[in-house]
Amino acid sequence: MRRWEAGLVALTAFLFAWGLQAMAADGLTTVKSGCGPKETMNRLEGEVRAKGMTVFSRIDHAAGAADVGLSLRPTELLIFGNARAGTPLMQSAQTIGLDLPLKVLVWQDASGDTWLSYNDPSWLAKRHGIGHEAERATTAISAALAAVVKAAASAP
Repeated sequence: MRRWEAGLVALTAFLFAWGLQAMAADGLTTVKSGCGPKETMNRLEGEVRAKGMTVFSRIDHAAGAADVGLSLRPTELLIFGNARAGTPLMQSAQTIGLDLPLKVLVWQDASGDTWLSYNDPSWLAKRHGIGHEAERATTAISAALAAVVKAAASAP
């Protein structure tokens, strides 16, 4: 492991230990939830639908692990999007279709805390070489994603 990678791992562990409410590293945004994993995922799915976005799939990784005799703390992925919002990004660079539709992972850590993690849309745009021509779309997607995650993570 390179020295900077070891430093990043140590920093991430330190931040988790101090209970930081939200983190971002290399385009990954992680937000702590005030609810358990199932309730957080149900709230997330409800918020996504309420915003008029399409839910394409809800994948229960823990159930998949159990099906093959392995254990995994609660870990679910919600895949969702809106063609009106995502298409302008794909018109700029079709390769962003690898990262669209959007995905949010709801997971529980070893301490029992629940988290939501997602790729920042601005980071995805940079990853695929999308410039200022799609800035309006990227900004709108970022705002919508942050809003649904915030609503899902807030304590009832």
